[in-house]
Amino acid sequence: MELTVPKDEGFPDGTRLRGRLAGGGLAGTVTAPNGASWRWTGRRAPALERKGAPHWGKPIRLFDGKDLGGWTLADPTQASIWGVEGGTLIKQGRGSEIVTVSKFRDFKLHIEFNCGPMANSGVYLRGRYEVQIETNAAQEPPNRRTGAVYGFIAPQPPLPRAGNVWHSYDITLVGRTVTVVYDGRTIIDHREIPGVTGGALNTDEGAPGPIYLQGTEDGRVAFRNIVITPAD
Repeated sequence: MELTVPKDEGFPDGTRLRGRLAGGGLAGTVTAPNGASWRWTGRRAPALERKGAPHWGKPIRLFDGKDLGGWTLADPTQASIWGVEGGTLIKQGRGSEIVTVSKFRDFKLHIEFNCGPMANSGVYLRGRYEVQIETNAAQEPPNRRTGAVYGFIAPQPPLPRAGNVWHSYDITLVGRTVTVVYDGRTIIDHREIPGVTGGALNTDEGAPGPIYLQGTEDGRVAFRNIVITPAD
């Protein structure tokens, strides 16, 4: 197998990917136009099938409106973009991702957000699957705009994207099946997420993972009322 890596995937234009079946998985190389080369391996993603309906535990408030207790910075050298103002968690411009210390498997998540003009962030579920937040991606396809599971599942119907307005997500993730409710309206209904989003903390999909808020994109985005209800 040989193909050209698509644009905007973090590699120079003209990068070639080669792969072959190996031991029940895939293995190969990525070669840039300048001759630089990297080896890679791949394996089939786990099905993450669940038997029976989840039994929900007690809600946990992930942000107390006072400080960043319970959160850590992926890159402490770029922590200055995050702060707490008036009971809200605020990202000002580009910097570090902010990640919960606790990890979760299946859960219901409520989060409210206010995205400034020409701004961008996202909510990463288990640190692997991004539900997009943005007001600067009108040129992107629907599966990369607000309400989408980035790169995979577009919201239906498409959402308005005015800045400086508070909105809410209620997200349920069981296995790899996701439901997203935006301001009380279901926009993604029991859809399967086929794989991890770019920017994922890791690809170990069978393991619990944190909630993280994207900090590496432009603009001001505020968050409040972040509450998770894990499955027992």
